[in-house]
Amino acid sequence: MQDIRTAMPILARQEGVWDGVYRYYDDTGRLIDEHRSRLVCRLPRSGPYDYHQTNHYTWADGRTEVRDFPAKFRDGRIRFSNELIEGWCAEVPLDDFRRTLMLYWKRVGEPDTYLYEMIQIDDDARQRSRVWQWITGGHIRMRTLIDERKVSDSTGGY
Repeated sequence: MQDIRTAMPILARQEGVWDGVYRYYDDTGRLIDEHRSRLVCRLPRSGPYDYHQTNHYTWADGRTEVRDFPAKFRDGRIRFSNELIEGWCAEVPLDDFRRTLMLYWKRVGEPDTYLYEMIQIDDDARQRSRVWQWITGGHIRMRTLIDERKVSDSTGGY
């Protein structure tokens, strides 16, 4: 089996801790939610998963939420299958600069909704931007824009 770090070098560059802001917009462009985030992206050297991401969210009113996204590497992609989402992550093969990941997933319990996400990382792997397109019933329902900066290359302590 091919090593995930070799097969997905763009993903490997994103290992570490990322702080950012999520902004959700409805289909008219109106801001409907915003919160801060800390994402811990790990490529474990052993264990049942090849990729493991933990998202910590904090809203201005004090609410918090933690979501866990373990995944396996299969057929050149990361495959998510858990109680929250079913989907995949792949590198864009035509990206000569090795900066772009694409994701597709469905949220469990929302069979008529699917999402596409593009992740664009900068050349130094210190900043990235992400865009989610939420499609429900074949129409754009909302978009999520995420701006992040890497605060640590190490995931120690997480």
